[in-house]
This record gives sequence, structure tokens and C-alpha cells, in this order.
Amino acid sequence: MSNHSVIVAAELGVAEKQVVATIELLDEGATVPFISRYRKEMTGSLDEVQVAAVRDRFQQLRELDKRREAILKALTALDKLTPELEVQINAATSISMIEDIYLPYKPKRKTRASEARKKGLEPLALSILEQGNKDPQDSAAGFINEDLGVNTVEEALAGARDIIAEMVNENVEARTSMRRYFQEQGVIRSAVLKGKEEEGIKYKDYFDWSEPLKNAPSHRLLAMRRGEKEEFLKLETAPAEEGALELLEKQFVKGRGAAAEQVRLAVHDSYRRLLGPAMETEIRNYAKERADEEAIKVFAENARQLLLAAPMGEKNVLAIDPGFRTGCKVVCLNRQGKLLDNVTIYPHNGERKARESEIVVKNLCAAHEVEAIAIGNGTAGRETEAFVRGLAIEGIVVVMVSESGASVYSASDVARAEFPDHDVTVRGAVSIGRRLMDPLAELVKIDPKSIGVGQYQHDVDQNKLQTSLDDTVMSCVNAVGVELNTASKQILAYVSGLGPQLAQNIVAYRNEHGPFKNRESLRKVPRLGDKAFEQAAGFLRIRNAEQALDSSAVHPERYGLVNKMARDLNCTVAHLMRDPELRKQIKLQQYVNEEIGLPTLNDIMEELAKPGRDPREQFEVFSFTDGVNSIADLKVGMKLPGIVTNITNFGAFVDIGVHQDGLVHTSQLAEKFVANAADVVKVHQHVEVRVVEVDVARKRISLSMKPEAAPKPKPVNKQKPAGQQKGNPHKKPAKLQQSQKPAKAEKLPDGDLQLKLAALKDLFKK
Repeated sequence: MSNHSVIVAAELGVAEKQVVATIELLDEGATVPFISRYRKEMTGSLDEVQVAAVRDRFQQLRELDKRREAILKALTALDKLTPELEVQINAATSISMIEDIYLPYKPKRKTRASEARKKGLEPLALSILEQGNKDPQDSAAGFINEDLGVNTVEEALAGARDIIAEMVNENVEARTSMRRYFQEQGVIRSAVLKGKEEEGIKYKDYFDWSEPLKNAPSHRLLAMRRGEKEEFLKLETAPAEEGALELLEKQFVKGRGAAAEQVRLAVHDSYRRLLGPAMETEIRNYAKERADEEAIKVFAENARQLLLAAPMGEKNVLAIDPGFRTGCKVVCLNRQGKLLDNVTIYPHNGERKARESEIVVKNLCAAHEVEAIAIGNGTAGRETEAFVRGLAIEGIVVVMVSESGASVYSASDVARAEFPDHDVTVRGAVSIGRRLMDPLAELVKIDPKSIGVGQYQHDVDQNKLQTSLDDTVMSCVNAVGVELNTASKQILAYVSGLGPQLAQNIVAYRNEHGPFKNRESLRKVPRLGDKAFEQAAGFLRIRNAEQALDSSAVHPERYGLVNKMARDLNCTVAHLMRDPELRKQIKLQQYVNEEIGLPTLNDIMEELAKPGRDPREQFEVFSFTDGVNSIADLKVGMKLPGIVTNITNFGAFVDIGVHQDGLVHTSQLAEKFVANAADVVKVHQHVEVRVVEVDVARKRISLSMKPEAAPKPKPVNKQKPAGQQKGNPHKKPAKLQQSQKPAKAEKLPDGDLQLKLAALKDLFKK
């Protein structure tokens, strides 16, 4: 492990001891959130991103070790392992390097070179490869053997070239240089397949496209690959052939003799038939991995921002899943999200139905003391919002809520188990209402891939995507903390150290024995052992608990320390948490020891000041522009409020309330250059945009967040002298009107530059 820890430390720019401590904790079963929050002294305060990076890189190196061991065993079984070969394999730092070393010994299917070897042509190939003075034609004549199928000199030379071509392909140095050349000089080219121009119009931008592969952004690469997969595009990924052949000839061809010409022919054949295609496949995979990594990173960050969207909090909510023909499903939820009532209304089906719907909604609001109305932003969403706002019910907040993923939840096993007696429309409306109250608690019930913030999510490596999203959800859940006595088993499953089974056990125990009175009673839950308790306890909250610290993020293992602080100040822990003046008297240095340092002590002090603090922002009510409900209502130049729904490498998508998100390209996000849209905006952020272009046919809306440029001053209409006038060149210029006469210049005072500038401005105004 020591060698790996040195590599990882150097790559990540941290100390080796930090890496060693992190890996030891991970190997002991600690989670990323637990390590970054409660083991800062051990890791040197590595954050979650760094801990996860150490974990992932170590996993790669361990996979490398497994492959190294497998190849050493295979070579031993083949009786091909030499001390020199073993040193090479042990020194290899990547899977590709190990595979290159193993390639000449790897069992193969029948190849042209293997057939040539069967014909006894390998000595001829080796002789030619030496490129001495002997004529290959003369040498080849000695290998003619009709019994072995070598009938002519040319057949012997062709077989020898096949062997040389395979040797070139399997040469470690050649493969290394070609790999580097493809990475540095590779070009990706796309072209439309014949006859697919109309059908594949969505890929029009890539019908004739090329760019250096190393510069191709992930979204473009993934788009082209999808077009290829759907059989609209043809892709090529290779550098200039001339440069590749030049590199190979430099390595293998010596001189200009006849033997050198045979080697040159073999090198060209090797590149075109073996090495080139192999490197193209490898570079495509490499580029795909790079694109996947970037797309997954964007997806995970978008998901994090959506999961951490500001909650409205515990309110009595009326939620509406809107619809036209089938009506709007209405549900009423209490402050804990429990379903109290449901009904279907038809506000868009004629005046009589609208009046009936108005009465129903008003009665429900009164009966259930509704404080907020949540309306899904799907079909009929804006129309339903207009209907509800038209009711003018005093004291009730109306909010549009994203429906992304609600339909997935409503048809899931989780929803069926929670609402077995209700159909999918009721479940969907419940999800909309709960999402307003607490987005995180509701969204964890939905597969993160279904919440609408991905970029080519179905095209990337699904295992890596799932791992990244699981990490993201766990990070968000533990950053916010979970109320132990009200949390669903779905959100409990993401708490550090738990998982689905222990989450189910906690809910079952809670249902049987009533609310948990303190964290310590968690130990009574079946199968929840000491390790799980250690990992989970600090992230679980118990409101109004017997132990004041149970409502905070202070870990139970530090309760003794806080009790000592309180005793030293001759007060209770509860008093210490309430009184900032008491906390100011604490001298942290007195409590530092080998196990506890200032990072942990500072965290404890922050928790004592704001126990169980929620890191999410304060909820703000948002509403779209009245009267702008569809793309047909948009006009260029309109300024509209919007909500950022998705961030990509090329810009941000914004919901402006017309059922079709508009795109703010990175060039339109700010007056300065923007390399990464996430540096400027966040998912669910409220923004103001200006409509730049509307393509109704293609359902494309271009938006801008840049300040509108001030109109340019009109140029001064200078009178042209006679002879330059339009019309009669001999006609005298017309007499200037009073307004056209140049103003008499005012005398400017000396010395004061500001006064001079002001006077010049006045002059231009006149």
C-alpha cells in the first residue's frame, strides 16, 4: 500500500500520511461523509471530494494489481515468464502498459502471421528485419516449400512481411509512441450516412464536422457517438496517417536497401491493418471515458444543487397535478406530508366545471387550513396556475413545482407500498406537494437518473454514473441531517453506515416502540451494531430530545467533551447551547489532546451555536410572468423571470413557464468569458433572462442573461460640401436650419479636466 499511497498523494497534491489514514478508515468500513466530518484530525481535514478521490484512485490501482497478478500467473503457466519480463510488468503503471507487454505472449486465434510461422517463414522475417546487405529475394528463394504452401519467392516475402507486421504491432515502444500520437494528434470526424439527411436532422450540426479529439467537449463527443449508434452518422477517430507512418518508419526502417523496403511495406501494412485500428479503438474508448467523466461530473453537481434546493418547510399544502381533458388531481397534505384528502377538478372544461372547481378548492383550503398551493409545471401547469391565482385566496402562497421524476415515483414500488389504495395520479400529486415542503426528502425516493438534470445520461458508463449519484445523494442527506422520528426508510437508507435493511429495521422499531427518545436507543434496533451506530449517529437528529445534543451534529463520542466544557463553566449543556456569552468563555486550546484537535473543536462550537443547522438556502416564492404560457407568446427582447433547470458544458437551461426550457449559451451568461456555466448559475436558481431568438418549429428558445447593450448614439449628420451632394452636383447647399447650425463653443476653463469633459458633453447634446 505504501507505493500506492505515494502515487495517490503525488497525484492529488496531499500528504502521504493523509492518504494512508483515509484508506485505513475506508478499509475499516467508514463512509466518505463520516471520514470528512468526524475524522479530520486523522486525515488532515480532507473534504468529501478529496476522500472520494483517494478512494477511487486506490480502487483503480488495486484493479491494476489484480490484472498484473493475473498476467504473471498466465505467463508462468505458459512458461514464458523471465526475470526481465517480471520486472517490466511490476514496473508498469497502467493497464495499457501491462497489456502491451503481455500482447506478444497472449494466446491468439489464427492470424496471417501465425500461418506464416507454420510455413517456417519466421527466420526469413527476422533476417529481413535485421536489414543487412543480403538481398531478400535471394533469401526468400531458400524458403520455397510447396509442401508447406510456399510456392514462390513473393509468397515467402509476403509471409515474412506478415510476421514483421505483427511484431511491429506488438512492440511495446511502438504502441506507446502510437498511443501518444493518437492522443495528441487524433482528429474526430463525423459525416451523415447517405440517405439519412432528413431523418437525422437533429444531428445536422455533425453532418460534416471535424476537430482535434483532445479539444472536443464531452457533450459534442457524446452527441456524435449517439448519432453513430442511431445510424445517422459515421465517425472516424484518427490522426494524419503520414505522421504515424513517419514515426514507425523512424523506429523500424534502417537505410534504403531492398530489405529496408520490405520492412517499410510491413510497417505500412501493420499500421493500416493492425496497429492503427487497435489504437483507434483504444483512443475512442479513452475519449469516451473522458467524456463520461465530465458528463457524470456535471450530472452529479446538478443533482446536488437540486437535492439541496431550499425547502418551504412544514406547511399544510394543497398540491395539484394539472391536466386538461382528464382534469387536475388535487391532494391535501398536513405539515408532516400525510395525505388527508384527494379529489379531481376540471377547471379547464367549460365555465360550469370551472365554477365547481373554484368552490372545491376554496372549501379544501378552508377545511385543511392550507398555507401553500403547489402546482406541477407539466401540461396545463400555467393554465392551472392562472386559475388558482384568479381565486385570490388570501394568505396562501402559490408555487410552481418541477414534475421531473414525479411520474417515475408514482409508478414505483415505493409509491405503491406507501399508497396501495390510490392510483398514480394521486401519488404524483402527493410527490409534487412534498417536493415543495422538502425537496431532498422526496427526491431520494426517485432514481437520480430520472430527475431531469443529466447530460446524455443514457450514453455514459452506467455503473460509474450510479456510483457518482449515490455518492452525491449520500453527501446531501448527511450534510442536511435526518430527523430520526419522521424520516422515511428511503432517506434513512442514505444515512452514513445504514443502508436499506437497517433503514427498514429502524422504521419497524419506531412503529412498534414509538419515537426514539435519544440516540443511544438506536442500539436497540435489530442488527444495528457498534460500527453502524458510530457511522450514523452524528447525522441523525432527534427534535426535543432528552439529551440536548441529540438535536445537533455533535457526535455522541464527543458528548463527554461537551459535558466537561459545561462543567468547567458551571452550567448545563442546554444552557451552554442557549447562551453565546458562555460559549465565548470557552478556551478551545484547553481541550486539545492527541485525539481531538481544533478542527473538531471548531465544528462542535458551530453546532452548539446553531444545533442541527440546515445548510440549505432560505425558501423564496417565485412566479412566472402572467400571460406568457406558451412558446407562441414569446417575443424577441422580452425580459422574463426563470428558474435554472439544468446546467451543461455549453450553457444553462431555464424554465420561463412555456413548457419548453430555453438555453442560455455560455457566451450569454455574463459580460465576461465563462468557461463553466456552473461558475455563474446553479440549478433551481431564480434568474432574469432576455429572449434572443425563438424557433417555434424546432421548439428552440435562445435566452441571454447579459445586460442589454445601450443603443449606440446616432451619427452626426454632417453637411457635405457642394459637389458631394446627391442630385445636381452644381447646386448650392441649402441654408442650414437653426437646429442644424453648429453651436458656438463655450470657453473652457483651464486646468479642470472634469469640467472640460462636462462642457464637451453639453456641446454634443446641443
